[in-house]
Amino acid sequence: MSKAKAAGVAALAVALAFNAPYATLATIFDYPGVLRRPPGEVLELFAAGGPRLGLTWYGFMLVAVAFVPLAIALAISPERLRDQPGFAIGAAVIGALAGLAQAIGLSRWVFVIPGLAAAHGDPAAADAAERAFEILNLYGGVAIGEHIGQMLTGVFMLATGLLQLNERRRVLGGIALGSAALLLVGTGEGIALALGADGGMLAVATIAGFLGLSAWLAATGVVLLRGSDAGAARPRRLAAA
Repeated sequence: MSKAKAAGVAALAVALAFNAPYATLATIFDYPGVLRRPPGEVLELFAAGGPRLGLTWYGFMLVAVAFVPLAIALAISPERLRDQPGFAIGAAVIGALAGLAQAIGLSRWVFVIPGLAAAHGDPAAADAAERAFEILNLYGGVAIGEHIGQMLTGVFMLATGLLQLNERRRVLGGIALGSAALLLVGTGEGIALALGADGGMLAVATIAGFLGLSAWLAATGVVLLRGSDAGAARPRRLAAA
């Protein structure tokens, strides 16, 4: 199997793998709405979820880890390294950092929240557990995962979308750019929360952006499986485009 076809298989697999834990969390944990509930309610729901919930979060984290090598594979090709190496390598680095930031943010549900949920069952420790959860969620969740990780994901989508448009892959590039715009707009939710405002509408942009990311991964995977050069023209240098 060629590297392009292997990347296509990986892109399809990650698109499917991303939506499986997401759908499960939406069903059993009211995700992502649960993220904005009071800390006590979240910890109670987490404790009630049991091992299945913890394993689902672990699977979600692994998807983010898998995005690190996938982003590199999707951003870099022999043609791009020949014609626009700086842009391709930059996109690869940004995509890898995006996956890493998302994985760090999600890892709190696997390695830290279970202990806080257990402590919350003790009336003497409940207030401290809620306060610790609130701080952890704002930093590890909102700041690292939802803001920095999402921002990097949006920039990665912007860069790869421009690369695809430059290669005359207009549909793929259009999906990527639309998703990038939604993801970048959605990062404003974290700022709104920090300022004490309601970021509900911005959260909708985030959800739509990640749905677009899934669609882009699937479509890119199909194109790569059909043939890395199918439907593409030799790219121009982006600096001159």
